[in-house]
Amino acid sequence: MEWLNYHHLLYFWLVAREGGLAKAGIELRLAPSTVSGQIRALEKSLGEKLFVRRGRRLVLTDLGQVVYRYADEIFSVGRELQDAVKGRIVGGTLELVVGIADVVPKLVARRLLQPALALPDPVHLVCREDEPDRLLADLARHHFDVVLSDAPVPSTLRVKAFSHLLGECGIQFFGAPDLARAHRDGFPGSLNGAPVLLPTENTALRRSLDQWFAEHDIRPRVVAECEDSALLQVFGESGIGLFPAHTVIADEVCRWYHVEPVGSVDAIRERFYAISVERRLQHPAVVAISEEARRKTFG
Repeated sequence: MEWLNYHHLLYFWLVAREGGLAKAGIELRLAPSTVSGQIRALEKSLGEKLFVRRGRRLVLTDLGQVVYRYADEIFSVGRELQDAVKGRIVGGTLELVVGIADVVPKLVARRLLQPALALPDPVHLVCREDEPDRLLADLARHHFDVVLSDAPVPSTLRVKAFSHLLGECGIQFFGAPDLARAHRDGFPGSLNGAPVLLPTENTALRRSLDQWFAEHDIRPRVVAECEDSALLQVFGESGIGLFPAHTVIADEVCRWYHVEPVGSVDAIRERFYAISVERRLQHPAVVAISEEARRKTFG
């Protein structure tokens, strides 16, 4: 088996990044001729040129560009490896970088992440929200410690990642006090013709709700549709319509938005996952999130 000489690859990567032998030589504390010799050795092992000279400049060949992309990823992962081994940032604080799928309600995300912030050692939490596919692509590049989502990794997505089920819960409808009291009796039939606020049609929850409405022959009056569940709840607080939220955050929804429950839709089950590149969770904060979710939050 042929082994790649990573010293040669490092010299090549620095020359390409710095834009020349002289600058790379300064960083490596080596003479430009020594760096040049290392790159020639790499070219010989690969069987093709990586640079061509144009005037006084070195320009990457097509193969050189491919090799540079791989080298950039290799050394980026190497830096991440050092960070992962240390497991901490400046000051001895444990860092947790989380990707949150934009379909996960903010209150659910806060509830799931809370155990990480309750660990004995201080945790520096970094949260980034985006579409699930983009988050999973960044997870594969080790930009996140974990991704929180309402769905497992799709089988069609070529990403090596593992889905850890945190738990599942049902759905409840809520509303401002007067509106909730007016539609509580006779639920779910009381939703027929009632003003409601719903997630947009591109969400799994909306598709489940539409199916449930059809099965029960319920035709609510849709006042507004929102992708962001927090915006849906803010509108609901104003009393313009009833809205759905997850049972696992029912107490927080009532307390934060001054609303009351109307009725439960246990037929609709929503699941939440912690997705990682590890088959077995290892990061202490992620382990705490998973254990608390299974034992208490959804238990």
